[in-house]
Amino acid sequence: MAQSKDLFDDSTMTFGEHLECLRTHLIRAIIGLAICVIGALFVGDKIVAIVRSPIDSALRKAGQVEGSNIQVEDDIADVSMTDIWHSIQEKIGLSEPSEKPEPGSQTPETPAEKFKQIKTDNKFDRTIIVSFMPAELAARLHEYNPDEYPAAKPTSEDDEDQALEIRIAAPEFQQLETVIDRQNQTVTLNVQEAFMTYLKVAFIAGLLIASPWVFREIWMFVAAGLYPHERKYIYIYLPMSLFLFTGGAVFCFYAVFPFVLKFLLSFNAMLDVNPQIRLSEWINFAVMLPVMFGVSFQLPLVMLFLERISVFEISDYREKRRMAILVIAFLSMILTPADPMSMLLMMFPLTLLYELGIILCGFKAHKPEVEGLEPV
Repeated sequence: MAQSKDLFDDSTMTFGEHLECLRTHLIRAIIGLAICVIGALFVGDKIVAIVRSPIDSALRKAGQVEGSNIQVEDDIADVSMTDIWHSIQEKIGLSEPSEKPEPGSQTPETPAEKFKQIKTDNKFDRTIIVSFMPAELAARLHEYNPDEYPAAKPTSEDDEDQALEIRIAAPEFQQLETVIDRQNQTVTLNVQEAFMTYLKVAFIAGLLIASPWVFREIWMFVAAGLYPHERKYIYIYLPMSLFLFTGGAVFCFYAVFPFVLKFLLSFNAMLDVNPQIRLSEWINFAVMLPVMFGVSFQLPLVMLFLERISVFEISDYREKRRMAILVIAFLSMILTPADPMSMLLMMFPLTLLYELGIILCGFKAHKPEVEGLEPV
């Protein structure tokens, strides 16, 4: 009778040949990783902007800009103080409104229309719009110089005094706008922090982009030592694992971050403090939390693996469901920041994935033995 033949007898290699094969695959993996990292360096600013987008959006929604009454415009109105005074007089009834321009005329006749005529002035980059009550301003001007500015006519309680808008231009408004914008952005605390963060983000992005190639090279080396049925399990469960990990990371980035940041930043508003988010600390947080979610979403595959090696049975998973939910809640508390919202956003999906793991364990990978027959 012929002796059993190993599946890899025709492809046996010496120890030195194994090392040479490992060296070849590692070199190819490193070359692919280096190419992706170098490519990520050229678009690192866009990658950093994507990673920063949740915290920048949360800071804007926290009321840093919306609470401001300053309206910034790109141009300056060509309006003199005389035009403003005539406009006030028209508002409070000290003078008759100016005649409207003839059709087709390019020069505005009334102060209100002059307000609408905008032209660019190279001395100023920004203007702001200030609203005030004409009657109150007229009274103050009359107190300042009664001979030049007549007193305003008294108005009845039924008359509604509408606010008047004036554009004011100054070079400092550009600086004011810059300061307001920077209050809603992350900050750096030392001169090299931005550069080191840029390199870190580029390397992580390059590693993510190159991960399929790196995994392929590692798999090419490992697969040579596996049997066909062992490789079949990898082909089935590895895509499922990648899908669960990616789903957990994306869920964290787009669903968890907005709720978590809104909850945490609300305490800054409650305590009346201005949050200054450090860029490097946010990058660490924005990388680690999605990784935690991606790893935790592997729960169904972990349950399936433990069931296949006979550590647990499906009945154990069903009977210990309450205990499992308690463990999930405890792990969610540890793996997420110290706030209840992020804990719940991890706990609820993991509870559903626990039920998915029970369903996966119900699909047997082997045929059941026929009763009364001994296995061959």
